[in-house]
Amino acid sequence: MTGTVTPVLEIEGLAKHFGGLVALDGIDLSVRQNEILGLIGPNGSGKTTLFNVLTGIYLADAGRIVFNDDDITNNTAQAIYDRGITRTFQRSRLCLDLSIFDNIMVGNHKRLNPDLWFNLMRRQRFREEYEKNVVEAELLVRTFDAPLADRLFDAVGTFPMIDRRRIEICRALISQPTMLLLDEPSAGMTDDETTELMADILEVKQRFSDLTIIIIEHEMGVIERITDHCVVLNFGQKIAEGSYQDIAADPLVQEAYLGIDE
Repeated sequence: MTGTVTPVLEIEGLAKHFGGLVALDGIDLSVRQNEILGLIGPNGSGKTTLFNVLTGIYLADAGRIVFNDDDITNNTAQAIYDRGITRTFQRSRLCLDLSIFDNIMVGNHKRLNPDLWFNLMRRQRFREEYEKNVVEAELLVRTFDAPLADRLFDAVGTFPMIDRRRIEICRALISQPTMLLLDEPSAGMTDDETTELMADILEVKQRFSDLTIIIIEHEMGVIERITDHCVVLNFGQKIAEGSYQDIAADPLVQEAYLGIDE
């Protein structure tokens, strides 16, 4: 058994409708601390919708979400971020003309001082905060790739997809969250790049012992390699849960996800 006995995240009866479309239909799941949970299923099964409800982008129509013993159901996106849940998106949200450092700082607004007087008049304190943030960002990027950390002030648009994914994950991690949601981080990458990035994610898990990760992935090899536990969705319902070996052997999963009709 991985992590603590009490789950850090509990979802009970979660439902989301878009008109007559049932996107989530009574989802129950729990996640333990420092676990990597794989969330899989065919396109349109409700995976990203679940992320969007969990992070306050969409409001739930029913059910509840409890994070670290606090009910966060239908909290605002800002409140959920403040509680320590961050995410990446399947489609890159990076500002390609800005530097690695600038992009990472976009994800750090919880820990930055927004006071106008501080930023305009207290220049020495501002410089100290800036230099501290540079060190933190560089150390975080170096967790993934040392050469990338040496180019902290280069424009993101000059980097290949794998480095952009690394930067996106660093942007999500800079605020020191306790839960990280990854929405298809291997999208747009080669097999070799995917292998490298999954090694990075496993390294992050080792280095941040209080971090819990939920990953949406289509690549079953990725799920097999890095997850501790899996949940399978289809048509907005949970159809299977367990280890990778358990769900891969499940006839419902084979039919719905792997395209095997026995």
